[in-house]
Amino acid sequence: MGIERVILAAPRGFCAGVDRAIDIVNIALELYGTPVYVRKEIVHNAHVVQELRGRGAVFVDQLDEVPDGARVIFSAHGIGPAVRAQAAAKGLRVIDATCPLVTKVHLEALKFAREGRVILLVGHAGHDEVIGTMGHAQGQMVLVGSVEEAEQVRVPDPERVAVITQTTLSIDDTREIIAVLKRRFPKAVFPPKDDICYATQNRQMAVKEMAGSVDLLLVIGSPNSSNSMRLVEVAQAVGVRAHLIDDVSEIDPRWLEGVRTVGITAGASAPEHLVQETVAFFQPMGVSRVEELDGIREDVVFALPPEIQRDLPAGSKAARSLRVLGRP
Repeated sequence: MGIERVILAAPRGFCAGVDRAIDIVNIALELYGTPVYVRKEIVHNAHVVQELRGRGAVFVDQLDEVPDGARVIFSAHGIGPAVRAQAAAKGLRVIDATCPLVTKVHLEALKFAREGRVILLVGHAGHDEVIGTMGHAQGQMVLVGSVEEAEQVRVPDPERVAVITQTTLSIDDTREIIAVLKRRFPKAVFPPKDDICYATQNRQMAVKEMAGSVDLLLVIGSPNSSNSMRLVEVAQAVGVRAHLIDDVSEIDPRWLEGVRTVGITAGASAPEHLVQETVAFFQPMGVSRVEELDGIREDVVFALPPEIQRDLPAGSKAARSLRVLGRP
């Protein structure tokens, strides 16, 4: 097919919040045995969920499916107070795997709500993170999903507005929406630090960096992964053909016609072994070079939640608690 070179984006794949969430499920299974229930997908990746299900994790959509008194893990995307209250009413033993960067957004929402502001949440309707965030300020939060919605949104008092964002958005699209909101609500207040998480930003920057060097970009991630979908959109916005694949089985040979250089990246919830399987797919086609770009070094590590730390055996080392047990 004429493919000569494969370029790997860096950074790519798991972020600190995803690492932590998967660690939590694996360590809980080791500490407590099965069943351990997980509300929603722990992270938005079909392969990760299937692997954890194979180890004994039981995934449910609603807490009604969890027996009273059982142990349940909340996903990395976060939950609203109503879910937490339901868990308490059922006597569930809760382990919260919410990404700390999502928790930061929740705390911002609570602060702005206490100040009596209407909160404009820039995000995608129906995403688990958005649902959880909106639950922290019901009646005071309005979802804004596009520039058009930013132009049309109405609030009771334009001088009492706050703006927060989902953590996994497109940097460029969000910048356009924020620009409209700043123009329409010049007295709006914002968090002191950008809500779009470091991993989302770094992976989008890496795609832009490699865009001029590839004929085709494959983004490894599941369709319900917001940050993975954004990587496809970022590439397409700069004129690169890009496709989202859950794994190598979804590569369409027609995409490869006329392609000499293939770029590969992975969303923040996609495991590295899927990247390597994709590289292996191309190697028999005459690929003479597999290159990895120099990218931003990510050394962020989040501590395990206190309910896990409390039950770790005496003498456990921090390195063990931060490693995904059983993952190759």
